[in-house]
Amino acid sequence: MQDSTIFEYDNIRRNAERDIIKLYRKDLWSKFTRAVNEYRLILPGDKIAVCISGGKDSFLMAKLFQELLAHGERNFEAVFLTMDPGYNAENRDLIRENALKLGIDLTRFESSIFEITDRIEGSPCYPCARMRRGALYSHAKELGCNKIALGHHYDDVIETILMGMLYGGQIQTMMPKLHSVNFPGMELIRPLYLIREESIKKWAARNDLHFIRCACRLTENADDIRGSMDSKRAEIKELIKKLHDTNQYTEANIFKSVENVNLSTIIAYKKDGQVHHFLDGYDKEADNRP
Repeated sequence: MQDSTIFEYDNIRRNAERDIIKLYRKDLWSKFTRAVNEYRLILPGDKIAVCISGGKDSFLMAKLFQELLAHGERNFEAVFLTMDPGYNAENRDLIRENALKLGIDLTRFESSIFEITDRIEGSPCYPCARMRRGALYSHAKELGCNKIALGHHYDDVIETILMGMLYGGQIQTMMPKLHSVNFPGMELIRPLYLIREESIKKWAARNDLHFIRCACRLTENADDIRGSMDSKRAEIKELIKKLHDTNQYTEANIFKSVENVNLSTIIAYKKDGQVHHFLDGYDKEADNRP
């Protein structure tokens, strides 16, 4: 790499880091550390695989982890892990270039997931996501990690809540952390849980950073071909935007709705695979009243 390029990339890295700590401290750094502390995402002795897909969210997450290691308690380890499931050359090169610009030392491995999903009839989005997560868990465990960190943000959370209600007929959310079912001892964490997508876009735009929009091969031939789930998510994004126009607290209220669940006003709910119905103890409650 030429000296001029090294100098340019070093400036980009320093500016991106300075913006996280200073200009966007309230919207990025503070919300990142709040999520880490509030949901106890990082514990002493953790070794975390910070998973970088190549998009703006995961690259910002990597920088936030670097800043935490540089300025916070150094009581954990981080590996910046990226999987190549079969990217085209353009996406592969862009990921590599952005890692150089931002000073991120990537640990890279390859898989054949895209080759497999190419043979799936209909939308391959769900099986692709499951296979990619499984591959990340597996490789992270081989590296001695006990957690993987994914770059889902606040907007992903509220969109998931509405999608579950409107298209799935259920109330659920994207949790800030989860124990893995198939990989005992492994855990998934989402450190961007409280960060708005718009804040991530502003940080990227200010530093003239351009990331891959989607790693999926479906986007190589047409920008709008994303599968049914992404189509529904786009509809939900537009719905939230319209609701915000009449109520600026829409997003916050959606987010809080799954923190303020009153089980005494719920017809039925599931816990550990068992359904609990309000009629189960309805008459007993009446009998016990004075």
